[in-house]
Amino acid sequence: MAEKPKVIEKPDVLEQPDILKPPAVAPLVTFPIEVVVPEVRQQTPAVGQRATRADGRLHGLGQTKYIDDMYFPNMLFAKIKRAGVASARIKSIDTKEAEAMPGVVAVITGSDIPCNSFGPSLKDQPVLADTRVFHAGDGVAAVAAVTEQIATEALEKIKVDYEVLTPVLDPLESLKLATPGVHAPSANIYGHKVIKKGDVEKAFAESDHVFEGSFRTQMVEHVPLEPYACIAQWDANGRVTIYSTLGRITLGRADVARTLGSRIRIVATVVGGNFGGKNEIRAEPAMALLSKKTGRPVKCVYTRAEEFTSSTTRHPLIMDYKTGVTKQGKILGRKIRLVLDGGAYCSWSETTLGKACILSAGPYNIENLYAEAFVVYTNKTMTGAMRGFGAPQVCFAYESHMDDIAKALGIDPLEIRLLNAFDEGSLSPTSQKLHSVVVKESLLRAAKRFGWNGIGNGTGNGNGA
Repeated sequence: MAEKPKVIEKPDVLEQPDILKPPAVAPLVTFPIEVVVPEVRQQTPAVGQRATRADGRLHGLGQTKYIDDMYFPNMLFAKIKRAGVASARIKSIDTKEAEAMPGVVAVITGSDIPCNSFGPSLKDQPVLADTRVFHAGDGVAAVAAVTEQIATEALEKIKVDYEVLTPVLDPLESLKLATPGVHAPSANIYGHKVIKKGDVEKAFAESDHVFEGSFRTQMVEHVPLEPYACIAQWDANGRVTIYSTLGRITLGRADVARTLGSRIRIVATVVGGNFGGKNEIRAEPAMALLSKKTGRPVKCVYTRAEEFTSSTTRHPLIMDYKTGVTKQGKILGRKIRLVLDGGAYCSWSETTLGKACILSAGPYNIENLYAEAFVVYTNKTMTGAMRGFGAPQVCFAYESHMDDIAKALGIDPLEIRLLNAFDEGSLSPTSQKLHSVVVKESLLRAAKRFGWNGIGNGTGNGNGA
């Protein structure tokens, strides 16, 4: 029996190859899309787990290449002449003898900088001081030579004529000075913040006891194992590349581009310790200009002494506290005055001022608060970013103040903190509602682990020792 012929049905529209088909259209989505938020304290499952750092093996074997391990052909070495006086007018700078030394390739001063000012906020810091010195660590000239030794020796050949002025070294004295101040015609107070909540004077009047205390902290240098360093290379096409230990290269790029008036490229090298001390540029513009002048790469590495005199430090604070409490130790009101020693230049002082003022009351429920903070210029090493930006200083003050109050009232230091500490939903001094608050839980857990006054299974002796 013969098979019936197959009938092939033709589609109305010829099918197109997949490559010619229009892209699939995503289904419409109604906004807002629900955002899934992990449970509190469950966002980072790696906590408590063993984790290997990607750079750990190289560090352990000593194979990590830091900026001082880098070398480019025909590279020169630079050193910076420091003022050595806290406050002075520069009458003249004579570099002729240094320039004539064998091995010295170039010398520049502040007059060679296209835009001789920089800073993360206020542009009040010179790359090289040109007419005025504001602290002993100010640079006044930079030398590029074939060796570091020659560059160092050349610094002694640079003659600077100063009109030495009386420095302002006490921040409280600086606070009293009228305009003009250290940076005439600007005022000495260049930052001010007030936080006011409730009626603090009424709270003092209703308190059973009012306690006062004054606390001070000192300058602290970061002392990273690796000192500050940079290498600048200006090529024949007019492009400058800077290798730097900066921790914030995008901010540094903007500052260097402003001082040089040109486009630049910054390459971040492995940082051998920062802690906030490498958050802003230092000699990068000077090294770039030396490279442009010589046509060769130029490297600058700070000495340990320069790290102390010519980098940023932690802000010294003078902190005055006045607190009204009940007989049981409940805080009714607190008044605070902070004076930050900003040193010669602003740097990160405005940020530090805000953090210190906001956190100065401590992690305590205080319905009536008045906190006022000032930052002032002095003719000392400039202060800037360092691990917490004002938080460690005020923490020392308010916790010492709490200990003093507890001792005077005969109350256990733990008890007075538990009585006043933040709870879930408490409001901060700036009225921010707080979440995931575990202050009391943390205190109790620590007390149990230490056996504080017999709490838990520790070996506390009942007197907090």
